[in-house]
Amino acid sequence: MDINLQITDMAGASPEHSLVIVNFVSAIRKQLRNSTCYVYSDNVQYRFKTDDGEGKIVIPDASINCRTKSRRGNTFLDTPRFVLEVLAPTTEQYDRSEKMEIYRQQEIEEYWIVDWRKKEVEIYELDYENDIPKYFLWNKITENNKSELKIIHFPGINITFDELFDEIE
Repeated sequence: MDINLQITDMAGASPEHSLVIVNFVSAIRKQLRNSTCYVYSDNVQYRFKTDDGEGKIVIPDASINCRTKSRRGNTFLDTPRFVLEVLAPTTEQYDRSEKMEIYRQQEIEEYWIVDWRKKEVEIYELDYENDIPKYFLWNKITENNKSELKIIHFPGINITFDELFDEIE
C-alpha cells in the first residue's frame, strides 16, 4: 500500500488556533456522551485512499467520528462524519484545496473552515451533483449572523459562535 506522507517543517500553531480547537472539542464532548460518536482534537489521524488509489494520511484539527472501531493505534481507517480545520497562514491553501478534496472524496458529510483572525466559519455540506460528491457552501457565519451557527448533521449538538471564539481577542 502506497502511503503518501508529506513532512512539512511548520512552526507551532498559534495559541488562538489551539484555543478554537479546544473550545470546539470541549463544547461538543459532553453532548456526545452516551452516544456512539466521539469528538477528537488534532491528535488523531485518518488513513484514506484517494480516487486515484493513492494512500493519504490526514490529521484534522477536530473531527466527529461515529466509526471508531476501525483503527490501528491513533490512526482511524474509516471516515469521520464531521471535520473542522482552523486556518493558519502556512496551511490555509492546503486546507482549502488538497485537504478539502481528500475529504470530499471520502464523502465526509460536513466540513468547517474556521478563520480565528476574521472570526468567521465557513460551513460546507456534502451533496451530490450527477452522483458525484461535492461540497457546497451552506453558510458563512460571522458576528453578524452568529445565531445561525450549527452543526448540520448533528442537530442535537450545539456550539455557539461565542463558545467557539471564547478568549480570542
